[in-house]
Amino acid sequence: MIERLSKKGLQSLVAGNVKEDITCVIKFYSNTCHYCHALRRDYMEIAEANDDIVFYAFNIDDYPDIQRVMNFRGVPTISLLRMGDYGPKIRVISDPNLPNPQTYYTKDQIQDFIEKEK
Repeated sequence: MIERLSKKGLQSLVAGNVKEDITCVIKFYSNTCHYCHALRRDYMEIAEANDDIVFYAFNIDDYPDIQRVMNFRGVPTISLLRMGDYGPKIRVISDPNLPNPQTYYTKDQIQDFIEKEK
């Protein structure tokens, strides 16, 4: 299941206010991004296959400064946060060398990123 993340919820995660040992994956998107819409099905399948991770979607139009805060440019962007007592460990997927013409990232690229960083 993928939950829509609010600005307040995202700020809380990034600030390290969550002390539980959990891993979160966030897909940053915009309603006007055709890649973001096309990536939806793959992201849902990845979420269904990883029940030990919390999956979120966040609309950057709700908090445009998040790109600067988390050091990424543009959407879609996938980020993984490992939460715990010592604050979040935040990773952002690298831009692909050869973007997929429909979805920008491939399902395999996202799964490999999650597996490497979790």
